[in-house]
Amino acid sequence: MSELAICNVTLCTVLSKMLGADITNVDYKATKLRGGTLGDVRLVEGAAESVNGNKLPYKVVYKTQEKWERPGDPDSWRREYDLYVSDLGTVLPKSFHWPKCYHTDISGGKIHIWMEYISGISGNNLTIEMLEQAAYEIGRFQSKIFSQPKLLKNLTNFGDIGYLKRDYEQWHTQKYSYEHLISEKCPLRDSHKQALKDGRIQLVDGKSYEYSYLRSDECQIPQHLKQMMYNIDDDMEAVFNKISKLPIVLCHRDYWVENIFFADGKIFAIDWDTAGWGYLGEDLASLIADDNDFGNFEEYCQKLIPAYNNGISQHIDIANICDNYVREIILIKFGYRIMRGFMFADDNAKREEALDALQKIFEFDIPKGKL
Repeated sequence: MSELAICNVTLCTVLSKMLGADITNVDYKATKLRGGTLGDVRLVEGAAESVNGNKLPYKVVYKTQEKWERPGDPDSWRREYDLYVSDLGTVLPKSFHWPKCYHTDISGGKIHIWMEYISGISGNNLTIEMLEQAAYEIGRFQSKIFSQPKLLKNLTNFGDIGYLKRDYEQWHTQKYSYEHLISEKCPLRDSHKQALKDGRIQLVDGKSYEYSYLRSDECQIPQHLKQMMYNIDDDMEAVFNKISKLPIVLCHRDYWVENIFFADGKIFAIDWDTAGWGYLGEDLASLIADDNDFGNFEEYCQKLIPAYNNGISQHIDIANICDNYVREIILIKFGYRIMRGFMFADDNAKREEALDALQKIFEFDIPKGKL
């Protein structure tokens, strides 16, 4: 892990605001929490010394993000900065928050955000009751913003309504040539390369390898599960036309268990860099299906859908919505991802896990409309 040099003056400024004391000196240790090529998140902790000599322990999160361009969403790299410097956080309900922000800076194509460290329950440790609250709170948040658009009057940096479709179409677009796929530099497994060479997998013109694999005899996914995905693909325009009739709400767009914390009876949501306009139910689909245990899929649907609808119903009349399209949105967002997990699983257990996920989506009758 690379060392992180932090400006002592900046850290004193951050901690003075956070601790409500005039901090004159500080020591720190920075531990990487998460990050990628262009983003980095660190837990910075240590002891701060106030002007009167008191030693105050602290924990704070320091996030940096370099400028980059997400296809179709060029300003997402700075979105969290724009949200945290806005006054939108002041109107969030008491039981739903994003982290408090103590200091921000943007310069040289890079953002710096110093924010609250949330010590709570997250990930797979969230109970079904906590997930119900998370479903309710995101619904209530979206409902409030929907009913009071003036809350966003000074905010323009949101992703557009086309995000869901672009995210889906990435699985259809051919990114690599046959020559690249069979080359040594391609990380595709040797068995797949050989199947390409033998003609057992044939690339569909203009389509992705995943799209082509699904339609090959080499793909051992049961036919009824393949057909489930074919139906979405073949009727894509009709499906999106139906979904487009749902209310348009402000979506988090990465609302899954690793970005949700439960602490002090409240829900905290982090990582808002993909936030934007989307359809009612997009965040619900992520909460139900994004890297969750599909053994609990039926319970999640039975409990999280009503909780979300209860939140949405605070300010949006959904009585006349005859279909919530949750199954369709789950397949659009996660169908190919689950199938890809089956493709590249390195053991039978993981392959069976992927098949079980698709089967659960296939067989469960997701409730329709308002519950």
